[in-house]
Parts: sequence; C-alpha cells; structure tokens
Amino acid sequence: MRVVEVTAFGGPEVLSMARRPEPEAGQVPGKVRVRLKAAGITIADIRIRAGLYVDQMGDLRPPFVLGTDFAGRLLDPAPGPGGTLPAGTRVAGTVPWYTDLTGQGTYAEVIWADPEWLAPVPDDVDFTAAASVPLAALTAQHGIEQLDLPPGAVLLVTGASGVVGRFMVQLASAAGLRVIAVAYEGDESELKVLGAKECVPRGEPLEVLRQVREHVPDGVDGIFDGALLGTVAMAVLKDRGVFVSIAPDRVPVSERDIRVEFDRAMPDAVRLKGILEKVAERELITRVADVMPLEEAAEAHRRAESGHRPGRIVLMI
Repeated sequence: MRVVEVTAFGGPEVLSMARRPEPEAGQVPGKVRVRLKAAGITIADIRIRAGLYVDQMGDLRPPFVLGTDFAGRLLDPAPGPGGTLPAGTRVAGTVPWYTDLTGQGTYAEVIWADPEWLAPVPDDVDFTAAASVPLAALTAQHGIEQLDLPPGAVLLVTGASGVVGRFMVQLASAAGLRVIAVAYEGDESELKVLGAKECVPRGEPLEVLRQVREHVPDGVDGIFDGALLGTVAMAVLKDRGVFVSIAPDRVPVSERDIRVEFDRAMPDAVRLKGILEKVAERELITRVADVMPLEEAAEAHRRAESGHRPGRIVLMI
C-alpha cells in the first residue's frame, strides 16, 4: 500500500511516498483495519516532522508515517458506541500517535485501529469533513473541561482562526463563557457568528495583549492558547486563573496561583460520535481549507505552514 514517510526531521521536503505491506485481517489482536478515504493534517504533524518533539518520542526515529485524524470504511466488523459496526461502515477517529509511538500514522491507505477510536460518520457528513474533526474537536472539548470555568467567566482564545480554536469558540460560547478571540483580520464576523463576543487581530504579542486589556481591564479568567503564545500571554490572566496550552513545549511556569495545563486529547469513540452528530446537525461547524491527494503531502504541509488558511487541509487517499 502507499504511505507517506518522514525520511528525516526537517521541512516539508522530508516527506516521501513509499510502499509498505498492507495489513491483513487478524494480524494484530484487538485491532481492526480501516481503508482510509481522507486524513487531516494537524499542527502536531507539522511539529513532529520538524523535529520539535524529538525528546517526547522515545526511541522512535525516521522513517515513520505521520497522521492522527482519519475517515474511511471499516474492513472488519468492530464493536462501537451503540453496537457492532459492520464491515463497510463509514468511520472516523484519531490515532493516539504520542502514546502509541509506533510510527504508523494515517498518511496511508489502510491502518490498524482500536475500536475505541472509531465513531460512525453520519450520512450527512462527507469523508473530508469527518477527517477535519476528531483531534481538533476532542482537544477543544477536553480543553473546556480542563478550564472548568463558570458561566459568565471571560476566556481568551488565541489562535481562534485555527481548527481547534474555532471549535473552542463554539464550545465555550455554548458553555456560557464570554469569549475574546485572537484571530486573523477578516475572520471577525465569522467568529462572532460562532460565538465570540469580541475579536482582537492577531499580531505582535504585546500589542495583542494591549488590545485584550481594552476589552477587559481587570484581565481574563482563563486562556486557551491555540496560537502558542506561551508565557507572554500570562500578563492578561487574573491571579488564580487557568491557562491551557495545546503544545507541551509551550506550557508556562505557574505564577500567581495560576493553574497551567497541557491539553492532550485522547481518542474517545462515544464523545466523537456525539460531536459528529452535532456537525451533521450544523450545531458545530467545521471547515476544510484544501483537499489534496496523498502524493502531494509535502505541498500540503507547505501550505499549512505558509500562513492564514482557515480550516483543515485534508489528504484524499
């Protein structure tokens, strides 16, 4: 089968097409095969490829296959939320790449999947949209729980234009929080439709924080740091507030009794099933920025790193 391998740590040019044996039924006890139709490109993929997480990867070194988010069809029946999922079922999920550290990701035609990763995809959600959802939405949902803020509290969401940030804006608004979104210029109207009360244009961090203070002179109750501002953002956080980062290397040191957390979402079939149902009902909005063939994974990474591309870039397989 075709896969895309990381041949060395570096830029997008280190991604290369390769062939590996296709999994056969029953080879891995407890896991089932999924023939993929789409795989989402996440910021984690980009940072792993660049070598930013080497210290957290144990002995795993190139060549390996990137990728966490996927959508496709089951090749084997699997237990699922609500009952058995027969072969042929449209499913989506996310691979716990960091905990498994097998180097077998979703930039591939067929993967092994634990049934606990798999949620059925509603008929009204296509494969590309389904592949844009799992890790981002689960990260945002997990982040809401880590923040644990009461209704009416003020939450600063950096990186609100991104896939995770957009889900966080929606979920935080639904939880009754006052959301201040740091986003690219031009995204303000859309983010306000999604639930943001105020928007601040992305830019030099100190200027961003100055503008945040104009909206909340006393500071915010919580920060969800999707843009990875890190320590500098703590200046607008109240004493005893909470700071949640989506990257382990950008979690600041606690000060002023501020609780700091790293948001690493894990696969959750039951929760993902509910999220996909909300996407089907338009209660949660996802966005796909580009759809590109697997063979163009390197170009897809270049586009993802080049700047403002609202939504997930998805590889078609």
